[in-house]
Amino acid sequence: MPSVSASQQLVPEWSRQSAVLLTWPHRHSDWAAYLADAETVYQHIAVEVGKRQQLLVVCYDDAHRDYVARRLRPLLPPQHLRLATAASNDTWARDYGPITVQDAAGKPRLLNFHFNAWGNKFAFDLDDAINHQLQLQQLFKAPMQDIDLVLEGGSIDGNGAGDLLTTTTCLLSKQRNPHLDQQQIEDHLRQLLGTPNILWLRHGHIEGDDTDAHIDTLARFTAADTIAHVSCDDPADTHFLELQAMSRELAGLRDSHGGAFRLVPLPIPAPIYHDGRRLPATHANFLIINEAVLVPTYRDPSDAIALENLAGCFPDRQIVAIDCLPLIRQSGSLHCITMQLPWGVM
Repeated sequence: MPSVSASQQLVPEWSRQSAVLLTWPHRHSDWAAYLADAETVYQHIAVEVGKRQQLLVVCYDDAHRDYVARRLRPLLPPQHLRLATAASNDTWARDYGPITVQDAAGKPRLLNFHFNAWGNKFAFDLDDAINHQLQLQQLFKAPMQDIDLVLEGGSIDGNGAGDLLTTTTCLLSKQRNPHLDQQQIEDHLRQLLGTPNILWLRHGHIEGDDTDAHIDTLARFTAADTIAHVSCDDPADTHFLELQAMSRELAGLRDSHGGAFRLVPLPIPAPIYHDGRRLPATHANFLIINEAVLVPTYRDPSDAIALENLAGCFPDRQIVAIDCLPLIRQSGSLHCITMQLPWGVM
């Protein structure tokens, strides 16, 4: 295994946070057709985050910023709401927001990877520039480094102990980094994120997902030794074979010390359709914040099981259900629209 730089390491999501980054939905984005429904979900998330830590909201322009301010200021402690202005193509902050590592002294550094809309599927020029816009507005205390590599935050998940989860269908997509093979991508991840043990999943996909199987739709660390993952026990469901194969893969994974992971199943919701298309409902798209875990729900019986199982993973945090049925109309959910900013970033 190649040597790993000890100079920086990916900060796990459960670490203490300064803020959560949101890009507020607007009429120039794909949310236009049901903007009110989307904003209701965003507001629920904003209120739950704002109870516990800062919320950094990116607004499309000055008029949009004034609108968001009028909407959120009565609901959040004033010291917890920060507003920024930066035009965006869309609002998937998980995938173009900065990824935080900490250096050997424990201080945060921001890595600004390229974003190309999941392999040039959609327009992305404005989204790819947002981190620089935030830096110019002096919203980050931590330094930021540009990385000449396409990488989305939703495509990786780390446990702070040297292990990194990802999927081959996403990171090895030739629409992202066509000049790099698997070994070269691993070398970059080890050097940039301080994760010597790259854990690749070759199985697992949620219908309706257009990210090429982001790991945050499938399997997530809840602790250094625990992975919560989407599961399917219904042979009639189109996900059955792939998710059963993924469960077997997860059972075979070993951490950087050779130990197996504790696995916690999150049942996939019954099929939900919109305009004849199955939507990518997944409880794995939860967000860990200070003192709480925000869990996407879909008005489905699986919600209660997922909430209970995640409560067992996070006994010291409040489990908060967020109705995300409107979000999955655009093929994403709660984790996809948010990016945590660890302590010291703001």
